[in-house]
Amino acid sequence: MHLTSGRLLARNTVWNLLGSAAPALIAIIAIPLLIRGIGIARFGILTIVWTVIGYFTLFDFGLGAALTRMVADRLAKRQESEIPGLVWTSLAVMLMLSMAGAAFMIVMSPVLVHRILQVPAALQHEGVWAFVLLAACLPFMVITTGLRGVLEAQQLFGVITAIRIPTNIFTLLGPLALLPFSNSLVPVVAVLAGGRILTNSLYFRSCLRSMPELGRRLLFERQHLRYMFGFGGWMTISNIISPLLVYMDRFLIGTLVSVVAVAYYATPFEVVSRMLTIPAAVAGVLFPAFTVSSVQDRSRMALLLLRGQKYVVFAMFPLVLIIVTMAKDGLQLWLGNDFAKNSTPILQWLAVGVFVNSLSQLPWGLIQGVGRPDLTAKFHLVELGLYMPVLYLLVKHYGVLGAAIAWTVRVSCDTAVLAVTAEVFLLQKDRFVKRFLTLVGAVLLVTFLGTLPGTIHQRVLFLATVLSISLLASWFVFLQPEERRMLRGFPSAIVRTFQRFEAM
Repeated sequence: MHLTSGRLLARNTVWNLLGSAAPALIAIIAIPLLIRGIGIARFGILTIVWTVIGYFTLFDFGLGAALTRMVADRLAKRQESEIPGLVWTSLAVMLMLSMAGAAFMIVMSPVLVHRILQVPAALQHEGVWAFVLLAACLPFMVITTGLRGVLEAQQLFGVITAIRIPTNIFTLLGPLALLPFSNSLVPVVAVLAGGRILTNSLYFRSCLRSMPELGRRLLFERQHLRYMFGFGGWMTISNIISPLLVYMDRFLIGTLVSVVAVAYYATPFEVVSRMLTIPAAVAGVLFPAFTVSSVQDRSRMALLLLRGQKYVVFAMFPLVLIIVTMAKDGLQLWLGNDFAKNSTPILQWLAVGVFVNSLSQLPWGLIQGVGRPDLTAKFHLVELGLYMPVLYLLVKHYGVLGAAIAWTVRVSCDTAVLAVTAEVFLLQKDRFVKRFLTLVGAVLLVTFLGTLPGTIHQRVLFLATVLSISLLASWFVFLQPEERRMLRGFPSAIVRTFQRFEAM
């Protein structure tokens, strides 16, 4: 089947990864320059602004993910005539809900800055305007999730990448271009908002080109609303709770410790969380493929999940091991002695947490793909009740390091629950969880060895030995012959894809 073929999914995974990796590489250079240009306090405020605005994208009420699944489902069933009504109805509802969210965010901005967050008095005016500017572009951000979902359902990840790379680079380099003229947050956030609006317009144009029928049939069909809000309602619960689980640590650090401490936590978090672009690239491609497989060939879901998870481990393990082993040296070289002193153990804990969290994304995608977002929403409700008091106590008593430990433990529990749940939907019982536990245990053991004391020469020798052995084992033991053949021919396939894209 075309939409679930191995070569198509592999090629689209690379496209998806390139769309995230290229801006991430630039971010490694841009973030230190931005910190030096606007100061640690302003950068701490900026990370909180990003977090709050990102949280309020939940005002799509899960309709972005619902739209992706519905379009993929109609394509699998060859019911393309229903797609324009689905798309326009979803976008109209998303627009109305996001405008309400933007208005609420604008009204609450002064309260957040003056009463809730410990923002220095000299920066409070900038902080309010930073929240207001990004809140104003919230509808564009929400609509973008829906438009991108339409392209993902069609497996058009090459188009998505062609949009993501230049627009994301613009949002990183644009603020740096303003630093010679001003170190205020206001122009920095204005550039970020402009980048979001530009991204929205490009996605809209691409959707019209890929599905010309969308431009000819502007429909609002109320009969789709029940399913949208049924699927999207459970997604909304997850969308409300998940950002709290991921980002509440920053708010607790800001209130219980200081805004400066937020920077010591957020900076290593931003570094290691960039690695999640790898599993996210795989999960983003497989989510609509899981939906198609659940309709056309349910047994194929197991193959997609097992192979996808295997590739995620192969890609993530070397990166995590390098970060954990060389954490202090890397931070000292990148951000200086101050950050190395305060953030090294935080970076190591978060790197392990990110690795474990990366393994949850494919089971999560499978559960959503088969149409059961209610399960993950219920898990998140229970998780929130258990996590918040633990996080509060650890931050209160151990500061920033306590937040890193709490987050890592939480994502480990979350990953275990999702893995067991995903196996319920597979025909080959017991295979997934057993392989999953074996790989995770081996990786964590080797990673722990990387934290042991030693000279830099010993650490480099340790890395070279372990990575060489893991590379050989991955190629000759864990990969099947057909997978090795596919990987050998992959570079030429990517070149042909670029050539076809340039010819468009």
